[in-house]
Amino acid sequence: MIFPPECKVVGHAFEKPVGDRVYFLSQYLVRRVEEGFELLKVTPDPDGIGMMRDILHEEVLATVGETILYSERVNQHDRAGMVRRALSTGKRCTIFGAMDEHMNFVLDPDLSLFQTVHVYDIRPPRANLSVTIEELEEAGLLGELNCTFSHHIRDISTINADVFPCRAGGFTRTLDMDRMTGGERVAGCLTGKQLYEECYGTNYSRIDICPLSQVTEEPFIARCCRKERGGIGEYNGYFGAVVHWGASPKTVLDAVYAMMAAWRERHG
Repeated sequence: MIFPPECKVVGHAFEKPVGDRVYFLSQYLVRRVEEGFELLKVTPDPDGIGMMRDILHEEVLATVGETILYSERVNQHDRAGMVRRALSTGKRCTIFGAMDEHMNFVLDPDLSLFQTVHVYDIRPPRANLSVTIEELEEAGLLGELNCTFSHHIRDISTINADVFPCRAGGFTRTLDMDRMTGGERVAGCLTGKQLYEECYGTNYSRIDICPLSQVTEEPFIARCCRKERGGIGEYNGYFGAVVHWGASPKTVLDAVYAMMAAWRERHG
């Protein structure tokens, strides 16, 4: 796959106002031809003078029959999203226009070259970590990482339990609002366990709903309400990041970047 990290190396050859010369930073050209577009790789003269340089070498990377101009403008910082869109066209080369009129392309799209990060969360209520990751990805704030995200969201409303954590999830009997009498099946995490046993003793059974307990793949990011578990490291043998229940988008963003830097340092 060829997918330039920056649009500044991609030029367009729709017209030739200064003849057969190209901008000195150009590595690729999108050239308009009668039937559509083709993609060229170019080598500007490194010893030339000025911004526009003679071309020492050019090569057609994708012909007009292999190339398509994507029908909508995209956020070019959402790199995984662009690869998905390129795959959807069925063409070897997809040219993208951006909101700011810059151009980029994806040639021979391949998502397997992106690192998969596993996201663990629960609902109801809102799966806040998962939704935040999706919003950050759509905004292009995670594009530099060249990652995709696989979301593992457990719906705790399907659990056969008598008591759930809180009314915020829409449950009718919860630890935060109802008095326990003993013998209940409680859907809860370590905090729920601690609360129940401090207030009512140990005559109950618990179904663990903590997202961190569901982790089975790495690298990962998970949400947990225990502050002492937050940070980056190994959890039950899997490497990843843990953020607090109410983590802000900035905190989530920083955690993903720090975790991926540590992951890549470990794996070269």
